[in-house]
Formats: sequence, structure tokens, C-alpha cells
Amino acid sequence: MNFLRDEIVKPYPELLVFLTVAAGFLLGRIRRRSIALGSVTGCLLAGLALGRLFEVQVSGTVKSLFFVMFLFALGYRVGPQFFRGLRKDGLPQVGLALAVCVSGLLVCWLFAAVLGYGPGLSAGLLGGALTQSAVIGVAGDAIGSLPGLTGDQVTEQQNLVAIGYAVTYPLGTVLCAILLANVLPRLVGRDLAKDSADLARELDAGTDDPDLGQGYYEVVLRAYTVAHPGVVGRTIDEFERQQASLGRRVYITRVRRKGTLLPQDQKTVLHEGDVVAVSAIRGDVVAYDPEREIGPEADDVELLGYRTETLHVVAGNRAYLGRTIADLRREPFMAGVFVTELHRSGAKFPFRMSTALERGDTLLLTGPRRLVDPAARQIGTPVPTSFATDMAWVGLGIFLGGCLGIPALHAGGVPISLSTSGGALIMGLVFGRLRAKYPTFGNVPGGAQWFMDTLGLCLFVAVVGINAGPSFTSGLAQAGWGLLLLGAVATVVPLVVGFAIGHWVLKMRLPILLGVLAGAQTTTAAIGAVNESAKSQIPTIGYTVPYAVGNVLLTIWGAVIVLLHH
Repeated sequence: MNFLRDEIVKPYPELLVFLTVAAGFLLGRIRRRSIALGSVTGCLLAGLALGRLFEVQVSGTVKSLFFVMFLFALGYRVGPQFFRGLRKDGLPQVGLALAVCVSGLLVCWLFAAVLGYGPGLSAGLLGGALTQSAVIGVAGDAIGSLPGLTGDQVTEQQNLVAIGYAVTYPLGTVLCAILLANVLPRLVGRDLAKDSADLARELDAGTDDPDLGQGYYEVVLRAYTVAHPGVVGRTIDEFERQQASLGRRVYITRVRRKGTLLPQDQKTVLHEGDVVAVSAIRGDVVAYDPEREIGPEADDVELLGYRTETLHVVAGNRAYLGRTIADLRREPFMAGVFVTELHRSGAKFPFRMSTALERGDTLLLTGPRRLVDPAARQIGTPVPTSFATDMAWVGLGIFLGGCLGIPALHAGGVPISLSTSGGALIMGLVFGRLRAKYPTFGNVPGGAQWFMDTLGLCLFVAVVGINAGPSFTSGLAQAGWGLLLLGAVATVVPLVVGFAIGHWVLKMRLPILLGVLAGAQTTTAAIGAVNESAKSQIPTIGYTVPYAVGNVLLTIWGAVIVLLHH
């Protein structure tokens, strides 16, 4: 162990950071049903343990670099939902999220004031109880700017943030998931699964679509030999119109006649013996039974091997904004083209056939290339998939955000500023909103967002844990295990307050309300548990906007509670 510490870890502390991340991600896989410890908490615990073991300090610049990168990515990811929530139809969810966040701040402040906690433990209690990891960094920055503290006192308080968070976060996550998925629905005598199914049917009411209620559907491709007299002599267009009149989406995409592939033409007349490629939703194939109404199924690799395309398109054509997915599917240009996913405000949205299109929605269209491209141009702006990150956009955003956070105001001799990390969050919100509205530039694909967001935060908390490790035992003794109980109360109270307001004052439907509460407390495990209990993705509809608001407010609270306890 001495060799490892003296010859490897101390001379090369960067290696310890990556060892901590590896151990943290392994710890994060510990799971009970839909609730997992999580990679962030795993990295913090691993950092505390390894930091205690090796007593190594890692440069604060490294920590700041990762944290600023994380906050920009966080803002970039939730920016579209955050600004969407400020519109009239999103205000009730925003108001409820605000109530949850404010009550959480007040409860933590009250406990800390009564028990005489300093800014470090106060912020740690807040971050862990309300399950917001970003509090660790924001509170640490705020503590560093407090006047009258020596360097050792600043370090001590910053370490206590991590220790308080590590003690309260795991139980906070579990309690939030159990309360929302099980306790609160039973408290009001409701069956969450039944309420979710009822709400799903209501959302689809008035949509006479054969695939009513499907949030997704599987597209299948089959080949059949034309033999039925009802098909022979009809054009492809006549055949597809007949199917549409019967409520089916069945299309002929290619024709082989006497061994030759014919050019695609809707006016092509079908002859007996033609082999046709039929594209349809699986449910329509089952209901239609092409072998009975067209002819026997054929095996034609070349006919079925035409090139398909999956293309993202951003809704922008005013003619289709406000219309439902079911309406869109009835348009002639959608023949043979299928909507397989919908992303709204930067997040995957559990759409239904009754879902109305909004400006900036991103649809994932699937079908033959010759059909998908024209359909995409009708709906809005096609956005070809790219795995290249626009680093000029990212770098400029972080730089401008950091500059925005540097200026400080002074209140009572205390410097108050956004800090470079807070500025990066704000600029991430703005840049994310711009990207959602004008998706032709500023591309940051999912993998890059994950790297900056999840890995950036994990590397940051790994360094925090390593640096706090040597003082973990004394810090835990100072905090006391009573902190665990206080954290549990601080987790439960805001959720109960939010549930009371949402259920009895705002009269929100239960599935939506539970999604709002999970989002407001930024607990991903909770929305997973709620969806599992609901046997539906319907609660997710209420999750996205409050999740964005909660991420922003709870991150800011990290600095606020430090100032309140100085």
C-alpha cells in the first residue's frame, strides 16, 4: 500500500481520479428494482474512501474545469424545457416546481439554523435531501468567496458540503421514489395504474385512428405475389386509398414484374403475378391479412432490400403546427413514412396519436429514402444526424458564461455573483434554447452531452471526494448521524407540500402531478419508479418542464443557503 501511495498515487494524482471514477461507476450499478445508487454518488463515496486511504490532494483547477463543463451541459440539456415552461400552458407546473424548491430551501435553512450548522453542512443537507448534485460545486464556490474565512476554514466548510451530501443523498433518493410511486397515491386512495390508463384514453379521445393510444409502433416490410382479383387491375394509388378509407396504413413501395424491378410510380397498374413490397404497421398487417387479400407471401431479398432512411425533422411548417400526429399521418406525403419518435424541448416525449405538434418539435421519420426526404421538407427542416460536436459553439458558450459570472455585487460586505459556474449554467440555458429553436447549428450529440454532463459531474465529485477524504471521519463526527434523519424530513416535506397544492388546489391529474414532483426534486430514480408503478409513460408528460426548473433553482439554492448561513 505504501508503494502504491508513494510511487504512483502521490506523484500522479490524476491516476487516482480515474481509479475513483472506475470504482464509482461500479458502485453506482448497485440497484434495487428501479432505484440505483447512481454513478455520481458512487464516485463521491469512492473518492471519500480513496482520499481517506491515500491522503492526496488534487488541483482545484481540475475540479473547476469539470464543474463548469458540467453546468454548461446541464443548462444546454434543460434549456428548451425551462423556457417552454415559462409559456402560459406551462405556468401551473412551473409554479408547483417553485413551491417544492422554495419549501425545500426553507426546511433545510430552518434545520441548519436551529442546530447551528455552518454553510458547509447546510449546503450538504440541501444537496443530498433534495438530490441535486450540482449544489456541491455551487456551494463550494460560494464558500470560497465568503469574507473573513481563512484558507483552512474554507477548505473545511467545502469538505463538509461533500460529507453532508454523501450522508443524506442515498436515503433522499429512496424516500422520494417510494413516496411518489406508492405512499402518496395510496394516501388519497387512488390506483395510479388505472388513473394513467384513463388519462391515456382521454388524451386520445376524438382521434379515430386505427393505432389509437400507441406511443410507438413497429414498421414491417413483406413481399406478396399479386393473385387476388380485387387487387389485379388497380393502380398502386387506388390500392393505398382503399386501405386508407378502411383505416389502415398499408403501402406498396416496390413492384417486380417478370423479374424486373419497375420504377416507383403511384399510377402503376398491378398485374397478376407481380411481386409487391408492402410496408405497414404490424397491427395493420395482422388486421388486413395480405396473404388473403393480395396473394401468397414471397421471399424476394432484392425487392425488400431497398434503402430505408431514418431522418430527424424539426417541425416548422405553420400548416401542421397544432395538428395531431394522427392528422399528420393522413397527409398524402406521409404514405409509406412513419413517425417513430418525438423529441420536445430537447427530451424524448412519450407521444400519442392525439399529441399536437409544436414549433421546434423534432420528429424521427422512417421509411424509403425517396419518401422520407420529401415528407421531412413538408413538415419543417430536416436535420441530418451528425456525431460531430460543434466545439466552437460549446467553447464560446462556456467562455461567455464564465465572463457573465465574474462581476460581483456587494451586500453587507459579502460579494454576490453568479460565479463562473453559475454563468456557465445560464449561458447553457440560452444556448440550449437557441439550438432547439434553430437546430441547423450548434450540434452537440447525445454522446458529447453525456460526456460533459454525467462524466463531467462524476469527475468533479471524484476530486471533491478525494480532497475531502482525509477529513471525512472528523467531519462525520461533527455532523452527527442525526443529519440522516434531518435529511429524510427535508426530502419528504417539500414533496408533501407540493402534492397538497397540486392535488387539492390545482386539481392536477395524479399521474401528471407525480411526474411534476419527481421533476421538481430532480430525482430520476423517482420518475422511473412512478412509471413502473403506473405501468405507463404517461407521468413523464409532467416531468420535463419541472425537471428543468428544479435543476436551475436547486443549483442556485446551493449559493443561497451559504449566504443565508454566513
